[in-house]
Amino acid sequence: MQTDELLKMVLTVLDERKGHNITTIDVRGKTSVTDYMVLATGTSDRHIKALADYVSVKVKENGFTPLGQEGGVGADWVLLDLGDIIVQLMTESARDFYQLEKLWSVELKSEALEALQD
Repeated sequence: MQTDELLKMVLTVLDERKGHNITTIDVRGKTSVTDYMVLATGTSDRHIKALADYVSVKVKENGFTPLGQEGGVGADWVLLDLGDIIVQLMTESARDFYQLEKLWSVELKSEALEALQD
Protein backbone atom coordinates (compact mmCIF):
# COMPACT_ATOMS: atom_id res chain seq x y z
CA MET A 1 0.00 0.00 0.00
CA GLN A 2 1.34 3.42 -0.93
CA THR A 3 1.83 6.04 1.77
CA ASP A 4 -0.66 8.42 0.13
CA GLU A 5 -3.36 5.73 0.09
CA LEU A 6 -2.67 4.84 3.71
CA LEU A 7 -2.79 8.50 4.74
CA LYS A 8 -6.12 9.03 2.97
CA MET A 9 -7.54 5.92 4.65
CA VAL A 10 -6.42 7.07 8.12
CA LEU A 11 -7.88 10.55 7.63
CA THR A 12 -11.18 9.13 6.36
CA VAL A 13 -11.57 6.78 9.34
CA LEU A 14 -10.76 9.52 11.85
CA ASP A 15 -13.27 11.86 10.22
CA GLU A 16 -16.01 9.22 9.99
CA ARG A 17 -15.50 8.25 13.64
CA LYS A 18 -15.75 11.83 14.88
CA GLY A 19 -12.11 12.63 15.55
CA HIS A 20 -11.73 16.37 16.15
CA ASN A 21 -9.14 18.86 14.89
CA ILE A 22 -7.50 16.32 12.55
CA THR A 23 -4.11 17.61 11.43
CA THR A 24 -1.46 16.11 9.16
CA ILE A 25 2.16 17.17 9.63
CA ASP A 26 4.71 16.38 6.92
CA VAL A 27 7.91 15.53 8.82
CA ARG A 28 9.94 14.28 5.86
CA GLY A 29 13.37 15.89 6.13
CA LYS A 30 12.88 16.52 9.86
CA THR A 31 13.09 12.92 11.06
CA SER A 32 13.92 9.53 9.62
CA VAL A 33 11.36 7.83 11.86
CA THR A 34 8.28 8.56 9.72
CA ASP A 35 6.99 10.68 6.86
CA TYR A 36 3.75 11.97 8.35
CA MET A 37 2.25 12.52 11.75
CA VAL A 38 -1.50 12.60 11.98
CA LEU A 39 -2.95 14.21 15.10
CA ALA A 40 -6.55 14.03 16.22
CA THR A 41 -8.42 14.90 19.38
CA GLY A 42 -10.90 12.56 21.01
CA THR A 43 -13.56 13.41 23.55
CA SER A 44 -12.34 10.91 26.17
CA ASP A 45 -9.79 8.17 26.78
CA ARG A 46 -12.31 5.61 25.51
CA HIS A 47 -12.92 7.64 22.35
CA ILE A 48 -9.22 7.91 21.50
CA LYS A 49 -8.73 4.17 22.13
CA ALA A 50 -11.72 3.43 19.87
CA LEU A 51 -10.33 5.73 17.15
CA ALA A 52 -7.03 3.83 17.24
CA ASP A 53 -8.87 0.52 17.05
CA TYR A 54 -10.98 1.68 14.08
CA VAL A 55 -7.88 2.83 12.19
CA SER A 56 -6.05 -0.40 13.01
CA VAL A 57 -8.94 -2.59 11.82
CA LYS A 58 -9.37 -0.60 8.59
CA VAL A 59 -5.71 -0.78 7.60
CA LYS A 60 -5.61 -4.51 8.43
CA GLU A 61 -8.66 -5.05 6.20
CA ASN A 62 -6.61 -3.50 3.40
CA GLY A 63 -3.59 -5.75 3.90
CA PHE A 64 -1.44 -3.50 6.07
CA THR A 65 -0.20 -4.55 9.51
CA PRO A 66 0.39 -1.77 12.08
CA LEU A 67 3.85 -1.90 13.65
CA GLY A 68 2.65 -1.10 17.16
CA GLN A 69 0.39 0.79 19.49
CA GLU A 70 1.09 2.58 22.77
CA GLY A 71 -1.39 3.93 25.29
CA GLY A 72 -5.00 2.93 25.66
CA VAL A 73 -8.02 3.12 27.92
CA GLY A 74 -7.13 5.17 30.96
CA ALA A 75 -4.46 7.12 29.06
CA ASP A 76 -4.98 10.57 27.59
CA TRP A 77 -3.14 9.61 24.40
CA VAL A 78 -2.71 6.69 22.02
CA LEU A 79 0.06 6.37 19.45
CA LEU A 80 -0.47 4.07 16.47
CA ASP A 81 2.67 3.30 14.44
CA LEU A 82 1.94 2.62 10.78
CA GLY A 83 5.56 3.02 9.66
CA ASP A 84 5.43 5.92 7.21
CA ILE A 85 2.59 7.40 9.26
CA ILE A 86 2.37 7.84 13.02
CA VAL A 87 -1.12 8.52 14.35
CA GLN A 88 -1.27 10.46 17.62
CA LEU A 89 -4.69 10.52 19.27
CA MET A 90 -5.11 12.66 22.38
CA THR A 91 -7.61 14.23 24.68
CA GLU A 92 -7.90 17.99 24.30
CA SER A 93 -5.94 18.64 27.50
CA ALA A 94 -3.08 16.35 26.41
CA ARG A 95 -2.97 17.95 22.98
CA ASP A 96 -2.82 21.42 24.51
CA PHE A 97 -0.05 20.28 26.87
CA TYR A 98 2.21 18.57 24.29
CA GLN A 99 1.64 21.04 21.42
CA LEU A 100 3.06 18.66 18.82
CA GLU A 101 2.07 20.93 15.93
CA LYS A 102 4.25 23.66 17.38
CA LEU A 103 7.11 21.24 18.07
CA TRP A 104 7.19 19.85 14.52
CA SER A 105 6.67 23.22 12.83
CA VAL A 106 10.07 24.49 13.96
CA GLU A 107 12.47 24.74 11.04
CA LEU A 108 16.09 23.88 11.81
CA LYS A 109 18.67 26.13 10.21
CA SER A 110 21.53 24.48 8.34
CA GLU A 111 24.05 25.50 11.06
CA ALA A 112 21.95 23.76 13.72
CA LEU A 113 21.69 20.64 11.56
CA GLU A 114 25.46 20.56 11.08
CA ALA A 115 26.01 20.92 14.85
CA LEU A 116 23.65 18.02 15.50
CA GLN A 117 25.53 15.83 13.02
CA ASP A 118 28.93 16.49 14.63
